Amino acid sequence: MHAKVEDLLGKMTLEEKVSLLAGASMWNTIPIERLGIPSLKVSDGPNGARGESNPIQRDDAGVTSACFPAGISLAATWNPALIERIGQALGQEAKSKGARVLLAPTVNIHRSPLNGRNFECYSEDPYLSARMAVGYIKGVQSEDVGATVKHFVCNDSEFQRNSISSEVGERALREIYLPPFKAAIQEAGSWLAMASYNKINGTYASENPYTLTDILKKEWGFDGVVMSDWFGTQSTVPSINAGLDLEMPGPAIWRGEKLLQAVKNGEVAESTIDDSVSRLLHLFIKVGLFEVHEDGPEQALDLPEHRALIREAGAEGCVLLKNERDILPLQPEKLQSIAIIGPNARTARMMGGGSALVNAHYSISPYDAIVERVGDQLSINDETNFASHNLLPLIDQQLFSSHDGDTTPGFAIEYFQGHNFTAKANETDHSASSEKVWFGVVADNIDPLNFSARFTAHIRPQKSGTHQFSLASAGLSKLYIDSKELINNWDHQLPGQTYFGMGSQEVIASIELTAGQDYQLAIEYTKGVAAISLAAVRVGLMAPVSTNALERAVALAANSDVALVFAGLNGEWESEGFDRPNMDLMAEQVELIEKVAEANKNTIVVLNTGSPITMPWLDKVPGVLQCWYPGQECGNAIADVLFGTVNPSGKLPQTFPQRIEDNPAYINYPGENGRVHYGEGLFVGYRYYDKKKVAPLFPFGFGLSYTTFSYNPSIQLNTQSLKPNDTLQAAIRITNTGQRAGKEVVQLYVRDLKSTLQRPEKELKAFAKLHLEPGESQTVTFELERAALAYYDDLAHQWVAEAGEFEVLIGSSAQDIHARATFTLTETSHFGERIETRQNSTTGA
Repeated sequence: MHAKVEDLLGKMTLEEKVSLLAGASMWNTIPIERLGIPSLKVSDGPNGARGESNPIQRDDAGVTSACFPAGISLAATWNPALIERIGQALGQEAKSKGARVLLAPTVNIHRSPLNGRNFECYSEDPYLSARMAVGYIKGVQSEDVGATVKHFVCNDSEFQRNSISSEVGERALREIYLPPFKAAIQEAGSWLAMASYNKINGTYASENPYTLTDILKKEWGFDGVVMSDWFGTQSTVPSINAGLDLEMPGPAIWRGEKLLQAVKNGEVAESTIDDSVSRLLHLFIKVGLFEVHEDGPEQALDLPEHRALIREAGAEGCVLLKNERDILPLQPEKLQSIAIIGPNARTARMMGGGSALVNAHYSISPYDAIVERVGDQLSINDETNFASHNLLPLIDQQLFSSHDGDTTPGFAIEYFQGHNFTAKANETDHSASSEKVWFGVVADNIDPLNFSARFTAHIRPQKSGTHQFSLASAGLSKLYIDSKELINNWDHQLPGQTYFGMGSQEVIASIELTAGQDYQLAIEYTKGVAAISLAAVRVGLMAPVSTNALERAVALAANSDVALVFAGLNGEWESEGFDRPNMDLMAEQVELIEKVAEANKNTIVVLNTGSPITMPWLDKVPGVLQCWYPGQECGNAIADVLFGTVNPSGKLPQTFPQRIEDNPAYINYPGENGRVHYGEGLFVGYRYYDKKKVAPLFPFGFGLSYTTFSYNPSIQLNTQSLKPNDTLQAAIRITNTGQRAGKEVVQLYVRDLKSTLQRPEKELKAFAKLHLEPGESQTVTFELERAALAYYDDLAHQWVAEAGEFEVLIGSSAQDIHARATFTLTETSHFGERIETRQNSTTGA
């Protein structure tokens, strides 16, 4: 124990110790001024250090932050060194917000393509996820900022995420879902871990002694802090005794006086309190909280090197899925005109929804980036007026104002104590957006669990005709036009997953409005009875729209040399709080792609999605580029790849199935009666497609390049006979046989040719990313230890590396294997948890 920790523990009263084990506010812990213990500030999130700004509120600008690519985009780079640089930049960003802990990375497994939070996680494969996590955490903590690996564990969908029980077998738990966390703890040394909302085999993750104490703290030797997800603590005594150190956010709901009384009653040992307090104090020392520092106001750290890094990572994560006739890269000198089409062209789709939202310093759309790059060389025309919304769009700020005669856009808000609008509070507010979210604090002297609000505004339509209004809320709400009720989302509210995962379904009603005439718009809202202090109301408006955008797009494509269709999803479709309804694009987007492809044989589809989609139009287009959510440099990163400044080198971190029915979790997803069965067991992702011999649309690890690579057909092994404690070396030579410099991800899989227990056909166990000039060759050497050959025996509760013959497979994707070699493990060995390290090395031509 650190001497300072020992000294402070000896001086603290029981009351002071207990006070440390729950937050003081949304992002801070409780200070103990008497002993000089400062408050620790934390910040979301995985793709940007947001600071104190509301994670969802669109008009809560706060201080801007750098917006980095989403997790799946980072994983698509297959470049841990690059991810480490990003982690370091995020550590710097966190410090600019006064935070000493970053609530990231997210390492849950892509079990199903429909998980609303897939974009935030890395991969379907535990090894790839682990390598990304290790790089990210090392980078963050190199800045003396604590990383928080999350969400521990089996939080692999958003359906009923606060209560669902993930029913998972021990082998799948150990071989698929725990390895990224284990690597984060044992290899990267993550200083914090966050327990997930869900139950694991019937017990909440935040009070699960098997996962938090037996595995995390005892088996893996984790000496850091285990914190709850926000409002994810479910109890007082069970959670602290199971190993949950810190309840967040504050003020305490389950800790504080309740925990103090539990200690006095003998339900919780003071030694348990001391252990958790000791972990927090050690964390405070690691992040330099006791050192002399000034907690000034949050700052916007808009650094040129961060901009360049985001652009580099965004481009490197792009995956070239199809490139017939070498349609890409585009060569401006050979073109006269480009048509830019689709809903994602003029908007930078840089991130998914939920807690991943960041108030970015800036964003660059694909349209703007392309015009800046080649606008003076080519004729560029566009048609981008296409819908991509899940909920009706928020009200255009040009259409409404908070007071009659006032030009300030938005709603005026009056607050009331309680739920019946009788006890008016001396608090007013303004919302420039037609969506208002309260996360924790509402206003001074307002109980966030027991309040009402009335919104008023004047709206002046620009077009006459039928207007559609929508209303959704986490709470109860009504909408009035000129004092007449138009929408009642109060008396007969239907629960809905599309709004924060705990709100109502969006209710839509139509009304005829006249252009230029003023109408009074009013909303009545009450928090309702939910115990969580999240409250929200959202008003959408769809004005009459033109119906000939598709015709214009087709005509434009027909008269252009190349048609670029920017399609995909956004944060309304992929978000924390709810899962996707299906794997399809909006029908309007599918029709758009097909009609444009009919009009122009040189149609290239550029996709922004955070997970797989169906592609019924794939055979009709020569080019497809998957760009995920690449951060604030979205347009520049995409343009760099389209025009060949960057040779694409991204590889898929998740299998793209041809249809949702082919996905291994399909039968058991998303669950029923409070449980979701992980019925596919070990066979997640490519393991399933291999076993069932089901052809995917695009396999795991797939990605094309503007150059070509050849693999030597023979793998050089350092031994044909491996002893349990020896290391296998497997070397292969790769050559760039094309005309451009490029990067190739060399993937090594291992197959156990005969085993006592059922095993996948092959498993990723190593990879290396090589940069090769035209004609250049490199030899990559992989090292495999005993752990890379082992499976988990759920009867013996041990890892087993079983004697027998193994095969090493090296290729450019899970289904494009170029070389194989076999060796024999001479003896069977059993072992428990330990640190596993693997290193790759390369030698030049």
